[in-house]
Amino acid sequence: MSDSQHTNPWRSLNDADTIAEKLKLIHEVMVPHMPHITRIAVALYDPETDYLRTFVYSSKEESPLTHYEAKLAECVSLGEIAASGEPRVVNDLSVFNRYGEEHQHTQRIYDAGLRSSYTLPMQWNGHFFGFVFFNGDEEGVFEERLLTELDVIAQMITLLIYNERNNVRVLLATIKSALDFSHSRDPETGGHLERMSRYAQLIAQALAPAHGLDDQYVEHIYLFAPLHDLGKLSIPDRILMKEGPLSETELEVMRTHAEEGRNLIDKLLLNYGLNGVTHVEMLRNIALHHHEALDGTGYPDRLVGSAIPLEARIVAVADVFDALTSRRPYKDAWSNHRAFEELRNLAGVKLDPECVEALIQRSDQVEEIQRLFKENRFG
Repeated sequence: MSDSQHTNPWRSLNDADTIAEKLKLIHEVMVPHMPHITRIAVALYDPETDYLRTFVYSSKEESPLTHYEAKLAECVSLGEIAASGEPRVVNDLSVFNRYGEEHQHTQRIYDAGLRSSYTLPMQWNGHFFGFVFFNGDEEGVFEERLLTELDVIAQMITLLIYNERNNVRVLLATIKSALDFSHSRDPETGGHLERMSRYAQLIAQALAPAHGLDDQYVEHIYLFAPLHDLGKLSIPDRILMKEGPLSETELEVMRTHAEEGRNLIDKLLLNYGLNGVTHVEMLRNIALHHHEALDGTGYPDRLVGSAIPLEARIVAVADVFDALTSRRPYKDAWSNHRAFEELRNLAGVKLDPECVEALIQRSDQVEEIQRLFKENRFG
């Protein structure tokens, strides 16, 4: 750490590009006078599915808990913290083992050599959206004096994450309003966006270990996937709402929605001053390249194979699968089995085979998503 950082330890937070980098900077500042706090981690909560998922961490060693998710209802002690809004100190993590309780996340942390924890719920305006975890490498680390300091740091972390996600929410809300307005123009909105974004998340989770994707990447795939067809807002009604096949000239106009989507995202980011939105390049890639095909016959840039950004390949599979399994005015919904067979037919030609298999191998979770987000009249 430089002398300037020692003089003003928080000055570089605004320069960090991602929440993970900001968290590491905070941890670095803490180390000199809190040497036994060797891990800080954040998990986010999705109230619609009740899933709690790992998001970012800073750790002396590789974190023992990444790409992890669990139902909050099945995590009794964490559920109590969320309900009460009060933090919890456990100065001896072996207590969970002694009482024979099954806490997979706690067991992994204990096996990694961590011996104590301080868990705080993240809340803003009464809204619970996740947890901040501090872990120590010794028992009895979390004394009263230290907790007071950690409460302040946890509040700072909560604010950082809330602000970053609020920037994303402003962007998504603006776009969602436009998409809601266009429901009558394009039937592939509504429930379709809810399902396909979660299918994309499933695929990203499955690919994460092999591709070195962190939890931030997986979370942003989920956040940004619904914006893939944003550019359709620029397509004239006479083309978007046309019954029957489009002419070649009309197809050319329809295909411009990919570039128009990327351009609209850039305008929104500029007009709303949303410089705090991270992973913007991922968002641009999803909008611009989700209609590329592995064999180079897609658009707009006719990219081939791995030249297509991974996030675009993931979203393409999620989008096609939900289109196949959803009812449309011109077709009935396909069964999952039939749709999976079609995905395998397209794999290696139009779709990424690894992404296809990742979705198929999580068929139970696919069915859970379909139960939670059933079709409405918009799809």
